[in-house]
Amino acid sequence: MTLVPLLTVPLAALLSAGLILLLKPLLQRYALARPNARSSHRVPTPQGGGIAIIAAALFTVAVLAVPAGVAFKGAELPVLALAVLALATVGAVDDIRPLPASLRLVIQAGAVAAAVLAAEGRILPDAPLWLERAFAILAGLWFVNLVNFMDGLDWMTLAEFVPPTAFLFALGLAGRYAPEPTLVAGALLGGLLGFAPFNRPVARLFMGDVGSLPVGLIVAWLLFRLAGEGGAGTGGLAAALILPLYPLADATLTLLWRLRRGEAVWQAHRSHYYQVATLNGFSVPEVVGAVFAVQVALAGLAGATLLWPSPPVTLACLVLAAGLVGWLLRRFAAPRADRAGGKDR
Repeated sequence: MTLVPLLTVPLAALLSAGLILLLKPLLQRYALARPNARSSHRVPTPQGGGIAIIAAALFTVAVLAVPAGVAFKGAELPVLALAVLALATVGAVDDIRPLPASLRLVIQAGAVAAAVLAAEGRILPDAPLWLERAFAILAGLWFVNLVNFMDGLDWMTLAEFVPPTAFLFALGLAGRYAPEPTLVAGALLGGLLGFAPFNRPVARLFMGDVGSLPVGLIVAWLLFRLAGEGGAGTGGLAAALILPLYPLADATLTLLWRLRRGEAVWQAHRSHYYQVATLNGFSVPEVVGAVFAVQVALAGLAGATLLWPSPPVTLACLVLAAGLVGWLLRRFAAPRADRAGGKDR
């Protein structure tokens, strides 16, 4: 790769921040997020910052692709861009006027299926292609929704996905990741960083579904490509599992517990571990800081599986990752002895 990719992060960050400054008056007028059963905020706050994140990321990829030496081979990147735009559109409409859950799910499934079917590479070459793709579509659909579910505190999505995207971008600069996903990872990282100052606690702007849904799809695609990288072996698949392990574990375990209790899982709630933590005495900066630190550590473990792709190292990294995430979830679930009743953002 040339030196052009180094421009990816700053360009996307500047575009994201600039678009937010331009759009914020409109978002303040038409896209206020009012507190509900899922909210951790008490004051109506504009949402829709994801418009800037996604627009900046897509524009950066389009502008830098050719100078960076990224060849548009096949339909993979164009299909991904269209799928991202479809989810952003659905999210934007839903932010202003909630859509039926069934309609959202159908459109999400179509967008994820399009991105998966157009993607290059194989995760499990020995398995039938149709079975691998079907599993990838289901996993991608869940990932898109869990990213949306986990966007419930100021800076939470940034704490979860800045470390993985930074890791993937650095991996690509080192020549260990394909140029196409490297450019996409850098563009998304820049878009998130440009949004960060506006979302820091106490947030003046939320991402909204217009951002969380397409961010989920982009990250899912990046992980799919990592898992299927040629020559990565089991290390690539293990790294793809480790990188998003905190949000994956929090959302999945919460869903299972709610199903076990017979709750309507499609309704708004505040049962996620990171939300319970604020009720157990942790401040918002403490929660997102802990998640960020764990995600950085997970990126280190993911890197180890790629540097030393042997079964013992891979297994050890997976066990350490699971233990680290389990420790954090347990910590969030237990009330703090020195503080009672957390503060809302």
